[in-house]
Amino acid sequence: MTDRTTQFFEELGQREHDPQLENRRGTLRFDIANGKTDHWLVTIEKGDVTVSHRGGEADATVGADKAVFEAIASGKESAVAAVLRGTLQIEGNLRLLSLFRRLLPGPSTVKARAATSTGRSRQ
Repeated sequence: MTDRTTQFFEELGQREHDPQLENRRGTLRFDIANGKTDHWLVTIEKGDVTVSHRGGEADATVGADKAVFEAIASGKESAVAAVLRGTLQIEGNLRLLSLFRRLLPGPSTVKARAATSTGRSRQ
């Protein structure tokens, strides 16, 4: 069974091109700690997105405990709220991180999907 973090990065890599990032370029490294640290490197080149499971130099880095990132990747937690609480650490090019945040599911997105799938509308 694939964990939510791995699933998130695999799905992101399958997008290949994302119009939201059309005029952007840069690299983000995600350092996810769970006893050991797993690294994910996301490269954006004018909307083309590639993902690899390795470390390396990056324009921005994001560090988090695996449980925190799993909650963010599943839409149960807001990345902004995690930063404000200090459970998600960011360094480097904050503009790039702000753009990447658009690709993350948010709590409202998950709630809207759940309401739609159960036939309820959001209030």
